[in-house]
Amino acid sequence: MLGLNERTRAYISLVFMPLFFSSNLVLGRSAIEIVEPWTAAYWRWGLASLILFPFAIGGVWRCRDALLANWRLLFVFGFLGMIICGGGVYVSLRYTTATNATLIYTTSPIFVLLLELVFRRQPVSPRQVLGVVLAVFGIVEIVLRGDPARLLSLKLNGGDLGILFAAFSWAVYSVLLRRPAFQALPTLPLFLIIALVGTAMLTPLMLWETVAVGPMPMVPRAWASLVGLAVIASVLPFLAYQYGVKVVGPSITSMFLYLLPAFGVLMAAVFLGEELHLYHGIGFVLVTAGVILATAKFGGGKDASTT
Repeated sequence: MLGLNERTRAYISLVFMPLFFSSNLVLGRSAIEIVEPWTAAYWRWGLASLILFPFAIGGVWRCRDALLANWRLLFVFGFLGMIICGGGVYVSLRYTTATNATLIYTTSPIFVLLLELVFRRQPVSPRQVLGVVLAVFGIVEIVLRGDPARLLSLKLNGGDLGILFAAFSWAVYSVLLRRPAFQALPTLPLFLIIALVGTAMLTPLMLWETVAVGPMPMVPRAWASLVGLAVIASVLPFLAYQYGVKVVGPSITSMFLYLLPAFGVLMAAVFLGEELHLYHGIGFVLVTAGVILATAKFGGGKDASTT
């Protein structure tokens, strides 16, 4: 991107950011065909930690007192982010499609809104209420495969429900991360510590899989999947997001996250050969419209951080 100014480079990075983020569900769906889910999560975050370590360890040392003072919450972050939203997602992907998972996981901002309403008494506008309702209908459409009779006969897919629980867990993670103690910390060192804690928590589950199921196949495809999860689905989207926030501000950066379901569904169809159905289209429209209505800032003026 030689010759381009910084804002142009930032916008190009932000176009790829949702592609990188949504690749986790597609790469994860492919990886668990040859690697056990908890083992895949362990190596994903272990390799990501190794990549981030030389860039973040200095900041970790400088912030050691603040990190140690909040060690309990760091374990909560590791559990929510790497256990439930890591290995738990990969377990769920054995029972559902990457397409369903992408659309359902997109509802996480809705849960953030509801959690802040309940615990922080944040005011909610009629537009946001409409957004929540639309997103809920979108989830129902996807989970029931467009067939209301599934609800009456309790024919619900456990994988879909697992992804929905992961979306809620990620919302809890996001709300906790907004606490003043963590807002004051540099992002890269904090991310490294959470990744390391999560990797440590995944270790016994990885060892259990190794003993109960068998060791990970030492074949190029397995390692390629794991490196892809670590680099493409973890480090690259994180760096692109941080770069976007720094250059164009958080409000503009967050708008690009609305491209997540489109990228995820398209990749699932192209790379995994998953079929798209009418209920996917209806769910996509409802969920995406709901998330935008509930979380976007319309007419909010210029982002202060862009100046």
